[in-house]
Amino acid sequence: MFNQMALTDAQLTDSGLPASGAGPILLIACGALAREILDLKHANGWDHMDLTCLPAKYHLFPDKITEAVREAVAKHRDTYDTIFVVYADCGTGGQLQAACTEMGVEMIAGPHCYSFFEGNEKFARQSESEITTFYLTDFLVRQFEAFVIKPMGLDRHPELRDMYFGNYEKLVYQAQTDDPVLTEKARAAAYTLGLTFERRFTGYGDLQTALQRL
Repeated sequence: MFNQMALTDAQLTDSGLPASGAGPILLIACGALAREILDLKHANGWDHMDLTCLPAKYHLFPDKITEAVREAVAKHRDTYDTIFVVYADCGTGGQLQAACTEMGVEMIAGPHCYSFFEGNEKFARQSESEITTFYLTDFLVRQFEAFVIKPMGLDRHPELRDMYFGNYEKLVYQAQTDDPVLTEKARAAAYTLGLTFERRFTGYGDLQTALQRL
C-alpha cells in the first residue's frame, strides 16, 4: 500500500505510481486523484485495492489518456481479477469510454473530475447556471502554478489574463478536505485571475461512491 506522505509534487505531476500486485482489484487512475484515492483506501481499509497512476500532466494533454489507459490495462490484465479506470471522459470525446467498453473494464462516470466531485447529477443540474465558473480541486489548488499559470503563459505574459478569463465571473474551489491553507491558496488564485471566490466543500463525491461499489 502506498504511503501518501511519500508522494511528492513531482511524482503526482510527472510520473505514474506503480501497482504492487497485492490485491484482486487494480485502480488505474489519473495522478491528480492519487491523494484522494489513498485517503479513501486508508479511511475505509480497502487493502484489496491496488493503485497505479498515470501522469497527472495528461490533464493538460487529454489526447494521451486513452492510449495510456489501454497500455496500463494490457500490462496488468493478467495480474488482477478486476480493473477499474478512475478517469471520467476528461476531454477524450468519448474515446476513453469506447476503449474501456472494448477492453471490458469499467470506468467512473462523468464528463470530468469537477462533475464527479460535485456529484454528477448535481453538477448537471447546475451547469447551465455556472457556465461562467472556473473550477479548482484540491490538487489544482496545490498545482495552480504548474497546471494553470505556466501552461497558459500567464507567468510570462500576465496581460493575457483578460483574454483567457474575461468571460469568467467566479472561481469555485471544490474542496475535498477541510484545509485552511488550501482555502487561502484558492482565494489567492481567484484574486490572481480577477474572479470572485466561492469555496464549496464537496468531499469525494461520486469518487467515493464508485469505489465503495467495488
